[in-house]
Amino acid sequence: MKLITFDLPNGQRHIGAMLPGEQQLADFTAASSAPIFRDMLALIDGGPSVWDEARAMLNQAAVTRQLSDVKLAAPLPEPRQMRDFLCFEKHFRQARANSHLFGIPGERDPAKVDIPQVWYEEPIYYKCNRFSVVGTGADVVNPRYCQMLDYELEFAAITGRGGKNIRREDAREHIFGYLIFNDVSARDQQRREMAGTLGPTKGKDFDTGNVLGPWLVTADEIPDPYNLTMVARVNGEEWSRGNSGEMRHRFEDILVHASKDETLHAGEFFGSGTVGGGCGLELGKFLQHGDTVELEVTGLGILKNRIVFQQ
Repeated sequence: MKLITFDLPNGQRHIGAMLPGEQQLADFTAASSAPIFRDMLALIDGGPSVWDEARAMLNQAAVTRQLSDVKLAAPLPEPRQMRDFLCFEKHFRQARANSHLFGIPGERDPAKVDIPQVWYEEPIYYKCNRFSVVGTGADVVNPRYCQMLDYELEFAAITGRGGKNIRREDAREHIFGYLIFNDVSARDQQRREMAGTLGPTKGKDFDTGNVLGPWLVTADEIPDPYNLTMVARVNGEEWSRGNSGEMRHRFEDILVHASKDETLHAGEFFGSGTVGGGCGLELGKFLQHGDTVELEVTGLGILKNRIVFQQ
């Protein structure tokens, strides 16, 4: 299923799923009075029996709507937790090689950039602001303190059930689905604050900074999440193209690591980190007012947003 959260013209928020052709949708909330079909977290919490019921509702399509008549929100508007990882070595190397853009001297050859050993040994991450989530079509508003706004092309796994000390051979069973993630970054602020060896903080934490969507695709539709083409376009021009198979640490490794002596829950978000070449920093260019960013991942749709600079 391609699950969605959407707003009706009267402001009511519903959930549902896209019908074949992706021009119409089945409205689960309108078709059922059950509380489990009121929001995406409730559906995820319901477990396999509820997911089967949702598939039956999609097949029946008792209440349908045109996609053009609703406004898509983030499919999971408020994840229970958000962790974003750094799993692509090419991105790590190329981003560090462009430190000179901030006036910081250093190695400019990505192949010679020094990567800390810990990065190879375990998946590293930070926790995002789960309240700063928007969906496709929303304006991304540049924070006033930022002069170097950047997109970051990622995808993410959403857990369908929790666990603690998850075994790697069981980890895939904890994944409910996948979606595209634009980890919008205030690069100049991020570079400034991380010189203090903590963060990122305001380099990532601002309203509209986490863009998820356009829909949450259930794991059964993505048999191999490590062979997905990932493309970024700005104003219709392709800026980068990569593949999810380049992840050094995969989502199974991520869940094993994150669950060490810590209980994970259904409805949590785990970002892949930026695919190699998948941000402006690696290319030496940043976003401007009025730019339109499109991020596309095989099987997961297209996430499209306009950039707005505040006056």
